Amino acid sequence: MNSTVSVLLFGITRDLTGQSALSIPIQNETRVGDLLDQVRQQYPALAGVRSLLVAVNGEYAEVDQTLTSKDEIALIPPVSGG
Repeated sequence: MNSTVSVLLFGITRDLTGQSALSIPIQNETRVGDLLDQVRQQYPALAGVRSLLVAVNGEYAEVDQTLTSKDEIALIPPVSGG
């Protein structure tokens, strides 16, 4: 069964895609790592972003976490400052 998840983009990820949110189709048993692969295939410029963190429903997620269509995902790029 196919469904979609909402992926929020911040900082450089938003700049590279030109969007603040994406709707990405997923299948049953899709994991965070699978979603990242799919987003990077769709937006190759994101492959150059190192240390990209993923939050699922407001909490940091590991690449093996399984997703559902009810999840809200955020791609969080590295932050620098001084």
